Amino acid sequence: MIPNRWRVAHAGLQRLMGHLRRPELMVFVPALTLAAFWVGGERSLIVVALGAPLLFAMAGAFRFSSGGQAVLQDALTGLALRPQIVGVMDKVLQDGPNTGMTTACIVVQFDDMDDLVDRHGRAAQTEILTRCAERLCTSLRGGDLVARLEGGGFGVVLGPVRRLDLEVAVQICARLQAALTAPISLNGARLYVTASLGFCLGERSPQPNGSALLDAAQVAADEAQRNGPSAIRAYAPDMTRTRADRDLLREELETALDEGQIRAHFQPQISTDTGAISGFEALARWHHPTRGLIPPGDFLPSIEDCGLSSRLGEVMVYNALMAISRWDKAGFKVPTVAVNFSKSELRSPGLASKLKWELDRFDLSPDRLTVEILETVVAETDNDVIVSNIAAIAQMGCGVDLDDFGTGHASITSIRRFNVRRIKIDRSFVTRLDEDREQQKIVSAVLSMAERLGMETLAEGVETPGEHAMLAQLGCGHVQGFGIARPMPVEETIDWITRHIARQSGTPRIGKRAR
Repeated sequence: MIPNRWRVAHAGLQRLMGHLRRPELMVFVPALTLAAFWVGGERSLIVVALGAPLLFAMAGAFRFSSGGQAVLQDALTGLALRPQIVGVMDKVLQDGPNTGMTTACIVVQFDDMDDLVDRHGRAAQTEILTRCAERLCTSLRGGDLVARLEGGGFGVVLGPVRRLDLEVAVQICARLQAALTAPISLNGARLYVTASLGFCLGERSPQPNGSALLDAAQVAADEAQRNGPSAIRAYAPDMTRTRADRDLLREELETALDEGQIRAHFQPQISTDTGAISGFEALARWHHPTRGLIPPGDFLPSIEDCGLSSRLGEVMVYNALMAISRWDKAGFKVPTVAVNFSKSELRSPGLASKLKWELDRFDLSPDRLTVEILETVVAETDNDVIVSNIAAIAQMGCGVDLDDFGTGHASITSIRRFNVRRIKIDRSFVTRLDEDREQQKIVSAVLSMAERLGMETLAEGVETPGEHAMLAQLGCGHVQGFGIARPMPVEETIDWITRHIARQSGTPRIGKRAR
């Protein structure tokens, strides 16, 4: 049995240690030091001055309550960082069975932040994030915590509550979105920011700890951003598997690009006036080591989703210029090769300089490369970087083709703004052109407009001799499609060019243009 006096002493010591854990009591240290000097002289003053802070430190006065984790501050916004919110969630989840309290984690990710950085620079991004952080903080309760995450997003931990369901969490997310949508004035410009949010309730966390809860909210935010802009998603267990599959696919695609599995096939473009080869279009194909040849529709969307469009563009430009050099050495004069560029590729700063470097590397003039852009990009973009990139490419001497014309509702003003040299009539207007009078009227109108604007024309998706002949009669300058040749590896193009030249020498022109 422990003597009663020891129990009393132990209880007194515990109370004393409890008091010493309160850092605000350190304000009395100067007074204690002065009293020690009056009572015991200089030696007592030194003992108290050095010993009192040591006692406070040993008692834990300098530790923070969030799981023993020091409160880290982000130098930019003054917000907490990942370790702090993980510690806070750890404590709430661990104490939940006893307290009956729960929490939720929300991850905020900004839509099109790359566009804002391209247009206004990193300094503007810093200012935008600071303003958004202030808005998030003012939209939450006092017990909620906002932290800055890696990559420019924010994490929000809701203060402990007794009841929290999906409906309430969605309402909170919608309130945060609304707070972020008000315009931000920056250097005289009004900027609009949208965000996609993902959240996970504490009871639905894959593991009962803060790290797992934050990761689950991040997975939900990634899924929201894929379905954005301004989407909200709640975490579901199958999202983790989907994300893992996506990560595996990205690794596989990166390997395919690095090892040359994804490479260009070339489809010829023919002049309707002379029958001569006027160019080739480089089209991506995946030569999978086990699945064989994979069509572009099965992997190009994944390339875009995985953020590998720029890497694919580099591969395609290299393949195109390498093919031109090969044809030149074989004595075949192919005027140009067209390469498709996605919207994300066109946002890349210094794109024109990169293309010039590649052309110089192969000792080729810029007119040997044609950049294809979708009509939807021209019709929808107001991105100054895309506009300046295309203008720089055209000024450098490269051709600019407007792909899938007739599907994106581009205005004549935007076509001129982007220095388009040639429009490619979408295959939907070419199919059965020789039989459908309405199709002929549409194509005739497009060709008339192009002639008035001084632009060349090319029809894609030509599959029959009848379509080819009708396009020639209506005045379309160039054609391509399966009816002429399917896309082929560069190794097969030499034989095809040789056969085409041989056929051309003994074949009359398809027909005289209609006037």
